[in-house]
Amino acid sequence: MPDAAAETPTDRPSSDPPPGRPRAGRSRLAAFARRLVRHRIPVLLATLVVAAVAVPFAGGVTGRLSSGGFTDPAAQSAEAEEFLADRFGTGVPNLVLLARAPGSVDDPAAADAGRKLTGQVARMPGVLSAGSYWTTPDATPLKARDGRSALVLVRLGGGEDEVRATAERLVPRFTGRQGVLRVSATGSAQVAVEIQRHSEEDLLQAEAFAAPVVLLILLLVFGSVVAAALPLLVGLLAVLGTFLVLRVLTTVTSVSVFATNIITALGFGLAIDYSLFIVTRYREELARGRGTTEAVTESVRTAGRTMLFSALTVALSLTALLVFPLYFLRSLACASVAVVALAALAALVVLPAALALLGPRIDALDIRPPLRRLVPRTAQRDRNRDSGEESGFWHRLATRVMRRPVLYGAAVVAVLVVLGLPFGRASFGLADDRVLPADAAAHRTAQQLREQFASRESAALSVVLPAVDATRSAQRIDAYAAHLSGLPDVARVDTATSSYERGRRIASAGPASTRFTAPGATWLSVVPSVEPYSAAGTKLVQRLRTADRAPGAVLVGGEAAQLVDTRDALASRTPEAALIIGGTTLLLLLLFTGSLLIPVKAVLLNLLSLTATFGAMVYVFQEGHLRWLVGDFTVTGMVTITIPVLMFCVAFGLSMDYEVFLISRIKEVYAETGDNTRAVAVGLERTGRLVTAAAALVAVVMIALATSGITFLKLLGVGLALAVLIDATLVRGILVPAVMRLAGRANWWAPASLHRLHARLEPPPGDRLRAATNSTPGTSRSW
Repeated sequence: MPDAAAETPTDRPSSDPPPGRPRAGRSRLAAFARRLVRHRIPVLLATLVVAAVAVPFAGGVTGRLSSGGFTDPAAQSAEAEEFLADRFGTGVPNLVLLARAPGSVDDPAAADAGRKLTGQVARMPGVLSAGSYWTTPDATPLKARDGRSALVLVRLGGGEDEVRATAERLVPRFTGRQGVLRVSATGSAQVAVEIQRHSEEDLLQAEAFAAPVVLLILLLVFGSVVAAALPLLVGLLAVLGTFLVLRVLTTVTSVSVFATNIITALGFGLAIDYSLFIVTRYREELARGRGTTEAVTESVRTAGRTMLFSALTVALSLTALLVFPLYFLRSLACASVAVVALAALAALVVLPAALALLGPRIDALDIRPPLRRLVPRTAQRDRNRDSGEESGFWHRLATRVMRRPVLYGAAVVAVLVVLGLPFGRASFGLADDRVLPADAAAHRTAQQLREQFASRESAALSVVLPAVDATRSAQRIDAYAAHLSGLPDVARVDTATSSYERGRRIASAGPASTRFTAPGATWLSVVPSVEPYSAAGTKLVQRLRTADRAPGAVLVGGEAAQLVDTRDALASRTPEAALIIGGTTLLLLLLFTGSLLIPVKAVLLNLLSLTATFGAMVYVFQEGHLRWLVGDFTVTGMVTITIPVLMFCVAFGLSMDYEVFLISRIKEVYAETGDNTRAVAVGLERTGRLVTAAAALVAVVMIALATSGITFLKLLGVGLALAVLIDATLVRGILVPAVMRLAGRANWWAPASLHRLHARLEPPPGDRLRAATNSTPGTSRSW
């Protein structure tokens, strides 16, 4: 039975509009939209069924996610760690227990409890090795300066997920009161456990923060409860579908636990963006006198086409993350591309079907009449907007900028350059305990280690000699160890036979030194005197890898080595990622606009605005300025190295999202008038309020991500929110009008071959596009 809404005069299902009403354009998207209108009920029912089936499968995805993926598995540091585990059954400690005694750790009761604790931990499944102050000969560095605390160093075996699972099992059992000792835990394994727990809690907190604020903004934008609810529903569908995709991905590859936080923010942001533009266009078409069928068709043909180009641009920007060997980035690429595709699918299929069902009831539960009675000026603004006046704030701003484009453009460029200057001082590190809140157990314990112990025992570097026999080459190994101990920032070097400090032998090893030997191989433990992720720590890795007197081939592992290798892996693949992002963006915008200059302008302005964003992030998160604006976090003097890469790909795609919507409206007006200046002003007026609202919505969702207690999620959220706001205001509001005014008709120049290709992709909607400049036949055309 046909829906009752289809029978009203303003909502007739026929593809022919009533007499006197405009006809929607004809294209494949228009034909697709008409089919959606005819089959709106089956489409919506199928959506409900799929959502109902997806809920139980998507709900269990968080328990299948991994907390690592920040390092290159093919790097030298990873090879060293794997060799140690396979050949020696040991490695750099990844779980550290800090035992605090009521008096001295050498008291008989404390010593007995310490030896018992060490033995129990060593016998647990998943533990490769465990040693402590009480069980290791000459272990003075494992005792705190005040003599009341000592360390138990544990190496857990297996991959990152296995290590985390073992730590989850061991830490509750062996922390707290252990005899006379009070024990707490830290180390990379426990940090991973607490990061995963905090990320799950932060996701719920972010959703609770974002949902009501987003709904309020949508109500202010649309003035209707029904219209405001549709983008939220589309966002929910996109995120739910992506959780289902994540569940499938976890069966074939490791997926980062942070995928849930990031895709929730990105999915809601993009789905709301896309829905906002389509719903707005639909309401415009209704106001012009179209029936429901024609309004949906024209909305999909125009805003839907723009949305497809936008989604494709965002998705291709995110695919650049796949070139990096870190599964943190690769899994986020897969998840993010999936959420972009599902957001576009929901906005292009489910949303038009819902609009067709609602018809003119899209404005049901209108909250504007009470506001008009309370605020008369609001009523006048609504009447102006509804009557299609094109002389509002954004029109006036664009006109003012285009009167003095050099002055305004240079001023904004100067501001963005100043904001970007701190990025030249950027220093990069990997996530450690300090990304957790200051009151997190692993962070507190690690901070006690920094303050109470002279050396960084838990951050020791492993120097592996995979083809050197410890017995046959003992003298050469000792000479090499003595040489390494004399290098800057080395506190001590331990070998199978001795320990060395500052080039001198300080002790002979006891029976426990057999952990350094295996048939035909040996390794040395180099304890640094500096933070592993500091500049001094990375320089030490370079010194160890290039040091002479080595008795054979050398592999260097450990936290500082992982940072060096990760940095090199990212740097070596960044040109390839940049080529993917820049090349695909230029190509898509060429096809979308039919212009050569506009795509180049878009890419350059994006790079400028993102540089400003990165500079601001260094100023706040690396150097610690204005912390009160973003919430408390620990300043480490560095930025987590993977976040700028992720932020660049996501922010570049989001910025192009707004570029596509703005240029589409400018191009519409230019096609009608041939007047570049008027097209820019009218295009900005038609999209300014909408793009600002969309940017505000995305910024709110990203700021919700910034409520996380994990520093690099906070950095990502604040950075993306700032990038979106800069792009939607300074870039779209001032730089784009200034540059397009200076370029004039050159904005629309294209070779004839490109024009013909573009014309096939976008046939004119009805009126013939007018040439705005003369061109030589057969060579080029401007339109």
